[in-house]
Amino acid sequence: MNTITLIAAAAENNALGKDNDLLWHLPDDFKRFKKLTTGHKIIMGRKTFESFPKPLPNRTHIIVTRDKTYTTKYTDCIIVYSLEEALKLCINDDTTYIIGGGQIYSLAMEYANKIELTRVHESFDADTFFPLIDTNKWNLTTEEYHPKDEKHKYDFTYLTYVKA
Repeated sequence: MNTITLIAAAAENNALGKDNDLLWHLPDDFKRFKKLTTGHKIIMGRKTFESFPKPLPNRTHIIVTRDKTYTTKYTDCIIVYSLEEALKLCINDDTTYIIGGGQIYSLAMEYANKIELTRVHESFDADTFFPLIDTNKWNLTTEEYHPKDEKHKYDFTYLTYVKA
């Protein structure tokens, strides 16, 4: 069965970002994201893709946009015009990751069967938010707390949810 995983870091108020940028720098979370997503297809919205300096290595990027004229200079990226179209490209894969942004997460919530959420223990002013997790539909299966330290300005917790 194909596991469709939403992977995100969100603040206590579900803030994801502002002005197409992240609100914090958590090196251990970046390492975890890389470890989990490497070798897999990653689905994202156009704005999320454009927030990267270049495509992330060793991952197939599937970019969802409503703009039928959108192109990218990167040949290893696939452009599609709906989340459903993106998911069809992943049907034979063990695991597919949805990596943002806010609109894509909201659309993907009904298709996903797993959420890998890094909960940043702070609230932020933002313009992009992670959708609410309905605990009647999602079970928290693992929780790993990470206190702030010299490399991490905020406490955070890795949370894994599976669809009930």
